[in-house]
Amino acid sequence: MRAYRSWGRYPEATPAAVVPVVWRSDPPPLERARGPLLAYACGRSYGDSCLNDGGVLLDVRRLDRLISFDGERGLLCCEAGVTLAQILDLVVPRGWFLPVVPGTRWVSVGGAIANDIHGKNHHRAGTFGAHVTRLELLRSSGERITCTPADPIFQSTVGGLGLTGVILWAEIALKRVPGAGIAMERIRFPDLNGFLELAAEDARFEYTVAWVDCLARGRRLGRGVYLRGDHAPLERTAPSPLEAQRLRVPMDAPGGLVNAFTMRLFNEAYYRAGLRARRRATVPYAPFFFPLDAVGEWTRLYGPKGFVQYQCVVPDTPNGEAIRTVFDRIAGSGEAASLAVLKRFGDLGSPGWLSFPRPGLTLAVDFPFRGASTLRLLDELDAVVAAAGGAVYPAKDARMSPASFRAFFPAAERLETQRDPRFSSSFWRRVRAA
Repeated sequence: MRAYRSWGRYPEATPAAVVPVVWRSDPPPLERARGPLLAYACGRSYGDSCLNDGGVLLDVRRLDRLISFDGERGLLCCEAGVTLAQILDLVVPRGWFLPVVPGTRWVSVGGAIANDIHGKNHHRAGTFGAHVTRLELLRSSGERITCTPADPIFQSTVGGLGLTGVILWAEIALKRVPGAGIAMERIRFPDLNGFLELAAEDARFEYTVAWVDCLARGRRLGRGVYLRGDHAPLERTAPSPLEAQRLRVPMDAPGGLVNAFTMRLFNEAYYRAGLRARRRATVPYAPFFFPLDAVGEWTRLYGPKGFVQYQCVVPDTPNGEAIRTVFDRIAGSGEAASLAVLKRFGDLGSPGWLSFPRPGLTLAVDFPFRGASTLRLLDELDAVVAAAGGAVYPAKDARMSPASFRAFFPAAERLETQRDPRFSSSFWRRVRAA
């Protein structure tokens, strides 16, 4: 059996069985499967929301067919195992783009809906689920339901973590773009106040995001590099998103390679990269949206124990008190925080009951998993986020407590009214424990 892991490779989980789903017209009889069910495609969820330890995984990667594309209206219909890379390969040369993309193109459409993914343009476009016009859901009873945003089963499926059944196909409304480029501006800022000043101008740009040095302290707390951009023509041909990666990490790095010392060196080099504090350029869309996709199996750099990502959202106050406290706790913890991304969410709502984005500041940061010390820090951050009235992203989580989940997502009780009783996950059993 192939390894069915999450992207962070923590925690470990082993399904009791794996059932392939190949044909949307002739799915396997789910009522005969023994144990809790869960669909699995690319495994790009960082924690255990895509895992089903001891249960049955429904491998939908072969549901990878493009069904139809209306090039006049920009409506694409495809099976749930199709990746965002496949879609971009088809539509970008024709002047269209996905309305929302995350930090990797190797995400399935079903996974994008189940986690209601967001991107660098949340302040303008909201979440992925806001652009899904129809989908078909297979329930464990064998019932097939075609639903739209007006239906409660649709609203519980978007952001519903795969717990309402198997998404067989979906229809997505795309957006017109002038070309395959991004007119990008890169701006260095010295501290968190510098970020807040730049983020106040978000409405002028389609895409905005910042890399932040989470190990900086004192006057440098929250320093980083801000990126913003808009779609633009590209004079040269953009590489296909399906082309092979040129670099690949061949094996797990030795334990401890990613530590506070090496990350401080990296952060300083990245912050100082380039001679100018502000730079403009038009670049192909792939390196702007998906920089880490250029390196295959990059998670191996964290070593055999894997890593955890922590993504939270907290209210956006004038001085950024809550996010400032989060940065201060991380910088003083001794944990090797890496790949930190900071963004301001807009106020566009999602159709999904359990959707994560809400108005405020969102921070996503990776930590090499070091056991008790890492878990202790993340529990401390949960307390800060809960006190501020924020939330932690389930698609990135591997350890939040049931009490924290109830505080962050009171709509979970509502989801239970639509959840397929045969569907569950390692995440759901953990956060719903008594």
